[in-house]
Amino acid sequence: MEGMLSPAAGNNGGLAKPLLANDNGKAGRAGGISEDKYWVPVDEEEEEEEEVLAAEEDGGKDCRRRPLLYRTFKVKGILLQTYRLLTLARMVVIVQFFIWRFRHRNSDSMVLWWVTVVGDFWFAVSWLLNQASKLNPIRRVPNLALLNQHFDPPTATPSGGGSSCSQLPGVDVFINTVDPVDEPVLCTMNSVLSILATDYPVDRHATYLSDDGGSLVHYEALLETAKFAALWTPFCRKHRVEPRAPESYFAATADGPYAGDAPGEFVGDRRHVRQEYEELKARVDALFTVIPQRSEAKQGGDHATYMADGTHWAGTWIEPAENHKKGHHAAIVQVILNHPGDEPQLGTPASSSSALDFSAVDVRLPMLVYIAREKRPGYDHQKKAGAMNVQLRVSALLSNAPFIINFDCDHYINNSGAFRAAMCFMVDPRHGDDTAFVQFPQRFDDVDPTDRYCNHNRVFFDATSLGLNGIQGPSYVGTGCMFRRVALYGADPPRWQQPGDGASKLLDNNPRRQFGGSMPFITSVTLAAHQERPLTPPASLDDERLVAELADVATCAYEDGTEWGDGVGWVYNIATEDVVTGFRVHRKGWRSMYCAMEPDAFRGTAPINLTERLHQILRWSGGSLDMFFSRNSPLLAGRRLHPMQRAAYTNMTAYPISAAFIFVYDLLPLMWLPGDGEFYIQKPFQTYALYMFVGIAMMEVSGMVEIKWAGLTLLDWCRNEQFYMIGATGVYPAAVLHSLLRLVGLKGIPFKLTSKLVSASGGGVAAGERFAELYQVQWTPLLVPTVLVIAVNVAAIGVAVGRAAAFGWSFAQVAGAASGLLFNVWVLLLLYPFALGIMGRWSKRTYLLFVLLVAMLVIIASAYVAVLAVVAPGSVAAL
Repeated sequence: MEGMLSPAAGNNGGLAKPLLANDNGKAGRAGGISEDKYWVPVDEEEEEEEEVLAAEEDGGKDCRRRPLLYRTFKVKGILLQTYRLLTLARMVVIVQFFIWRFRHRNSDSMVLWWVTVVGDFWFAVSWLLNQASKLNPIRRVPNLALLNQHFDPPTATPSGGGSSCSQLPGVDVFINTVDPVDEPVLCTMNSVLSILATDYPVDRHATYLSDDGGSLVHYEALLETAKFAALWTPFCRKHRVEPRAPESYFAATADGPYAGDAPGEFVGDRRHVRQEYEELKARVDALFTVIPQRSEAKQGGDHATYMADGTHWAGTWIEPAENHKKGHHAAIVQVILNHPGDEPQLGTPASSSSALDFSAVDVRLPMLVYIAREKRPGYDHQKKAGAMNVQLRVSALLSNAPFIINFDCDHYINNSGAFRAAMCFMVDPRHGDDTAFVQFPQRFDDVDPTDRYCNHNRVFFDATSLGLNGIQGPSYVGTGCMFRRVALYGADPPRWQQPGDGASKLLDNNPRRQFGGSMPFITSVTLAAHQERPLTPPASLDDERLVAELADVATCAYEDGTEWGDGVGWVYNIATEDVVTGFRVHRKGWRSMYCAMEPDAFRGTAPINLTERLHQILRWSGGSLDMFFSRNSPLLAGRRLHPMQRAAYTNMTAYPISAAFIFVYDLLPLMWLPGDGEFYIQKPFQTYALYMFVGIAMMEVSGMVEIKWAGLTLLDWCRNEQFYMIGATGVYPAAVLHSLLRLVGLKGIPFKLTSKLVSASGGGVAAGERFAELYQVQWTPLLVPTVLVIAVNVAAIGVAVGRAAAFGWSFAQVAGAASGLLFNVWVLLLLYPFALGIMGRWSKRTYLLFVLLVAMLVIIASAYVAVLAVVAPGSVAAL
């Protein structure tokens, strides 16, 4: 019986889309990590050398002109060297293993022998690529206090909103949503509120909500949210509450230490704001009823959808009509909140008309804009990537901040210092100018306590990302990432520019072919390179020319014949547009940084239903393979991509290919069913089994070391192994099929958008049903292969038990069968979460699964003995 040289757990690219690490609760008050026994700061000599180099690059010898805004930590030497030695030792064992196999080409099936040799070689290469990116893990800890001291010093003006004294660069924030039902509108509005109330100078960030469904519900919900923000944002500034998404804040069972300036008023203020928030929720929920009723009440019989002022909604109507349905409507750009101006604006004291005292609080609100890009039949609108490129152009005309941060609609700011933490990396003198983006880890609310389906993906988040941080930087994962705008425009990083090159090099000889026909936008491109410049909104938002330009850059035809979606903006024609966009930036020579905070910078909603999770993994893995076989393959990148970064991207994109070999291995127990069970793919089997044991044991030991320096738990590691196997048996084969269809010019498998259900903390689920979605069973063909693998391995064990009962196996026979049976048991343990998932609500009582398994083994063994008694009665005469 055959085992695997490099089991699923060793290839952490397996869970699909690259997701990056955090500090696992080790962060300090400044947004970094506290002292950790496994991490030590780099030598003072190294820090001093970096300071001198930074000062010289800045044009002077006084390094204090540009302070060093983050501290670098590395894994303690004894732990890191042990990890590296284990990696080297296992590589030696693997090489020796293949030498031995080719010297002993003896098998009961040479076809399967060659299949397993190729499979083992693939696993070995995948493991090596994976380990290569984790041999120099680095943590970088932002220093918010020093950033504030040099760029945003305290003044006599009220705290919270900031003032014209701040030197922090501007930030444009993008939020993307499509459907107010699949992506609950209340989650989206909480994301908006958390951004409007974040701890960043109010005049230096603007928020853009892209509604790709053109829904009036989203627009009117945003209007209601802006009204509530006039209360919520000053309340957050006055009392410095965390987190600043009201749903999550009010759902907290206990508040932390009070950090505001008015403790005596806090309880009353909180009670009043909570009441107002409940009323906001009621108004938002009512929009689904109010808007249809309002439209039905209008005369004319055109079945139009009407806005509150009585005009037709230009987007999607409730009853779809020509020019007013999904995929066919005009562009809409509406400024909900104008730029607030540079000077603080104090609120009013408590009175009969104002229940809260904001007399010492800056009550300004950041700029807020609603966007629904034009949709027309016959155009490929490029899904999320297309929507974000429209946001890129619209924001350039309205605020043109040099930095951009994007969110999915279900993510909110959990730590109001997140923007400042990212800025510590962007403006630091060492690598700041060459840093294209700062990626934060993804963290989720309301995942079940055991994380059954590995939603947290800790091995990739908390290990691989730290390894990439020591090379060229983490990959971009689609949300919670701050970008340098010019990097998205396709600019070269400063360290790869020729002397004399500057912002003007962003434009080629034909900027219209490069960026489209809008001259105001083309003019904004060079201005975006100046990171010291604050937001510069247009003089008048009522200017007809500006309105026309905004409509123009949001049209379908604007990108025709340009470089948008290729060399400019987010990349098109791939499901994992985020990974490819980050790769394109790295290929140009830019760096990226990984930033983890405590509390987590951002939090979101994860799919805890098995079917939704499998569809999510299918989209990621299919997109990864599409990237591997495209001209964006890491194998084709130029010399600016670091060799180890190339290895990491190769592993990130090619990992689904492992599924073909894993599926074969998982079905090999079929060899147990016929004959006498004596079937060996490799002989002498005892030596082969020894190699397998040593190789797997060494990998697991190195995994335990990795757990230490990455701050993981044993459960995190087990979940990673388990869900890799679940993906490899059911999802990755479908991803491979998808890519093969695409390679021959066919459409491939359509990817399903992951639904975002309202969580318990989100008010949509009763407390007693908090994890009700976990126990739902939804049919999908992706379940079939894994069910088949489980059935084959259970049947193999049952037949072995039946044979032992029928023939009274000797000790030698039991020993010979043991390795195969251990492999069967190992596969079943890895598929344990899947088995629970398909049990539905019965999985609440996990012992039922073991009862069912024992019952199935007894039935199979008894059936085998009964069949054997009929077919060969003499063989069971002794029974």
